[in-house]
Amino acid sequence: MGTWDYSVFWKETVSQLKSELSEQEFAMWFNMEYETSGDQSITLSVPSAFYRDQVKQRYQGRIEGKLFDLSGQHIGIDFEVRQRTREEAHKGPSKPVSTHPNETVHAGPKVYSSPRQTGGPIVENHKAERDSHPQLRKDYIFDNFVIGENNSFAANAAIAIAKNPGVAYNPCLIYGGVGLGKTHLMQAIGNLSWQEKGCKIIYITAENFTNEFVEAIKNSTTQNFKNKYRNADMLLIDDIHFLQKKNETQEELFHTFNALYDANKQIIFTCDRPVSELKNLSERLRSRFERGLNVDLQPPSYETRCAILSKKVETRGVHIPQDVINLIAKNISSNVRDLEASLTKLIAYAELTKKPVTLESAQQQLRDTFGSPKQNNVTIETIQKVVAEYFSLSYTDLKGKKRTKAISFPRQLAMFIAREITEYSTTELGMEFGGRDHTTVMHGCQKIEERLKAEPSLESTIQKLTKLIKDYNS
Repeated sequence: MGTWDYSVFWKETVSQLKSELSEQEFAMWFNMEYETSGDQSITLSVPSAFYRDQVKQRYQGRIEGKLFDLSGQHIGIDFEVRQRTREEAHKGPSKPVSTHPNETVHAGPKVYSSPRQTGGPIVENHKAERDSHPQLRKDYIFDNFVIGENNSFAANAAIAIAKNPGVAYNPCLIYGGVGLGKTHLMQAIGNLSWQEKGCKIIYITAENFTNEFVEAIKNSTTQNFKNKYRNADMLLIDDIHFLQKKNETQEELFHTFNALYDANKQIIFTCDRPVSELKNLSERLRSRFERGLNVDLQPPSYETRCAILSKKVETRGVHIPQDVINLIAKNISSNVRDLEASLTKLIAYAELTKKPVTLESAQQQLRDTFGSPKQNNVTIETIQKVVAEYFSLSYTDLKGKKRTKAISFPRQLAMFIAREITEYSTTELGMEFGGRDHTTVMHGCQKIEERLKAEPSLESTIQKLTKLIKDYNS
């Protein structure tokens, strides 16, 4: 075992995660064995390269965070792919099997073994390349970001920012629905600037920024907090919609923003909607968010979805038939995250059952996902027609100017359902409902939410309408 032994911290980390995750999730992804400890690192063995990649993506940051909380020091996680029999699991570490091309096997120089090489391991030369940034995901780079019509402007602007941080498009706000690539694009800027410019980069979610600020107040260390964020060359803050109603945090961010902006330092934010739609945000902070470039990400087109899936299949080094890729792209139109989740499910199915992925097995495994309302390419027009017919109105009534109770309530209901089951922003919905302002849509949705609290029976009406909308074109 050597001088270092972090096994006690690993055991406690596993115990805590077991209590936080569902039984099924824990059983599926925590089939890992503690192997050994190094200087500020733990080596774990996993049964396959695919398993390793998934664990790294899903849990590595969370695991390392818990290890830090428990030990008070940064303990990294290294993975080794090992095939272990039941007997070997009790005897200790076994000999590593052939690993993934990007698998770090031992401490010291990074050694890779390639499935296409038979002449021995490859020693990587990192003379011209920096180590990865500790706060940024290694795979969130521009090379892994598939550019289509839905995101070309945002992607090209992001590349320009990474090449000249603090010069062009400062600040930058990237907004869009869940799973469309906001965090990927923002961290890709950070990764490229880190590698090429050596910028001092800080990435943090708005929630963690708030938590750190609260702790700084509590511990009387606000000056350290200010110094940390105001001395950055590039500040990346994810999910600023979390800052709503956090007045003191907004005030602190306002001053941090000014300090960085005046020093020509790059500031980048992401949000799930346009800043104009954020409630309970101070006007002067809102004006700062809107001062620079605001770019939105829309759901990808069919062609882009196919390209995204093909890219992910290539990156993972697995075989998925083209007709399966086409099937997923045709049936999942919501966002990139849902595409990836479906692909991951098929890969896991193939690995666990030892069977190849076929069109039939894909249809079987993804039937529930394909049946989800948000994957049915629901249009606003369909929603309007179904709701209008349900309330014995004409389709044009919901888009018209009349504000009688007989029309305004169905209109608000249609807006509410559209907001729930589509990826349209309130601005886009307002345009579809007769060119109304986005605040009208927000007000309509709020009215329905208030009515739901007073009339629980309204929920069944919404469910019925949602089913009718889902079945409209089937």
